[in-house]
Amino acid sequence: MNTYLIKKAENLLSQCKICTVASISEKGYPRICVLMQLKTNGIKEFWFSTGTSGTKVRHFMHNNKAGVTFYNGGDSVTLTGNMEIVTDKTVKNELWNSWADFLGRHFPNGGKNDPEYCILHFVANETTIYIDGDFETFEI
Repeated sequence: MNTYLIKKAENLLSQCKICTVASISEKGYPRICVLMQLKTNGIKEFWFSTGTSGTKVRHFMHNNKAGVTFYNGGDSVTLTGNMEIVTDKTVKNELWNSWADFLGRHFPNGGKNDPEYCILHFVANETTIYIDGDFETFEI
């Protein structure tokens, strides 16, 4: 595992908030959508928000396998792992308070108490990093 490349990946992740997230449909096909990263813990953990009644939430309830890719200026970090639906009110409130303006536009019916307000927590188990021509895949 190349620690220098990991530092570069963490730098990319701090700059790149928009990513693609893949879930697995009931028919076994990947479904990719665009989400904004609300919080990260290095290259291992990420938090996102979406609507509770959305397709991806339904997918993750049945199959928690997920893929996430961040891309910026020709560089990318692709991760595979598991997605969980967060029910912990403390975590949901913390993220709401940090992103109230953004989340308030998406959940206008009750704010952090809106039943549609859903937090997804992704934990990576493998990553592929391609930055500045350096390429490596490894388990996290």
